[in-house]
Amino acid sequence: MSFRKRNVGLSGPPIHSATGDITAAQQSPASSPGVRPSPLDGRPTTSTGTPTLDDLLANHAGLPLGNSIMIEENGTTDFAGALLRYYAAEGVVQGHQVHVVGMPEQWSRELPGLIGDDDAQKSEKGILERSESERMKIAWRYERLSEFGASSRAPIPKRTPLTASSSTAKTKLPAAFCHRFDLTKRLALTPSPLINHIAISTAIDPDQSPFDSIMANLASAINACGNAIHRVVVPSLLSPALYPPHASNPTYLLDFLHKLRALLRQFPRQVTAIITLPLSLHPRNTGLIRWVEHLMDGVLELAPFPHSIDIQPPLGTTSSSRAKAEDKPQGMVRIHKLPILTERGGGSGAGDDLVFTLSRKRFLITPFHLPPMEGDQETASSRGETTGAGLGKEMDF
Repeated sequence: MSFRKRNVGLSGPPIHSATGDITAAQQSPASSPGVRPSPLDGRPTTSTGTPTLDDLLANHAGLPLGNSIMIEENGTTDFAGALLRYYAAEGVVQGHQVHVVGMPEQWSRELPGLIGDDDAQKSEKGILERSESERMKIAWRYERLSEFGASSRAPIPKRTPLTASSSTAKTKLPAAFCHRFDLTKRLALTPSPLINHIAISTAIDPDQSPFDSIMANLASAINACGNAIHRVVVPSLLSPALYPPHASNPTYLLDFLHKLRALLRQFPRQVTAIITLPLSLHPRNTGLIRWVEHLMDGVLELAPFPHSIDIQPPLGTTSSSRAKAEDKPQGMVRIHKLPILTERGGGSGAGDDLVFTLSRKRFLITPFHLPPMEGDQETASSRGETTGAGLGKEMDF
């Protein structure tokens, strides 16, 4: 009968392997500007330039490197184009290499500018004032329901993205992961060639793929830049204003997406991509678009409301009413697919209905709540009038 001492490990990994893992972890791209580890599984992620969109990406708080997203949009609006501009502007600010497919240099000159400290404080103050006014409209007994059990729960830290002028402060602050941009301002581009504009081949020959030159340019640019972070921007895929008619040939289109997916897997810690697709020209019920969605890591759909075109209030309105009109939802957000399907449950779509709001200083994605019915508002107003009228009368004893 054999015996062994207790509290002695039977086997263990060699010391040199643990040291190798630590060295590999230190050489991860999480130390690059604009890249941080995912709170879910530690894989490196980068920001899309929109904080609320980062929160939707399967609890990774950003877009994992080596993945792609397709943003589909119904109608003739260009809300998806605003998300692309935020994505490209965030890459330029972080020093990433941005590759824009099919757009001239004028597109990069129209990237939104950064918001300074003063503008950010005014924006935060306005948001807090509007939320306080909305909170005062709720009855006190309903408001007390949200405080039940608040003492037993741990406080949730508030994530406030840093602004552009915070990096120039005297104290050493951590680099900002996501910046804030203003669509009415323009980003000051640096002289260094951070933006690579890739032209689309306009060859009329239907036997030649218009995507071959795009992939050759992307591959050569990524291989030449070493360990830099790259962002691929493809606006309005298959739009007749940018692509020749034979670009919608499944042989050419699916081959391009297969090669783009292989490029992302070849550089899993350096490259991300976002593509927009107009559903008014290529609806989702076609087999080609289904295959396109299958080759993408994430698929989101923007469905603007019909009244989203008339969201601007008249010029004679006050600032409070103008701010309230800017916060009005402008469309629905449908999540068809999210990147990184992990064993912990990430990658599934959100259960709540989501709406988006595009204003001058932010693109906001929030859960959708139905407003109170008109009958309830009229009843509440009538009760308030009768109560106020009764207070003015004297009581007889």
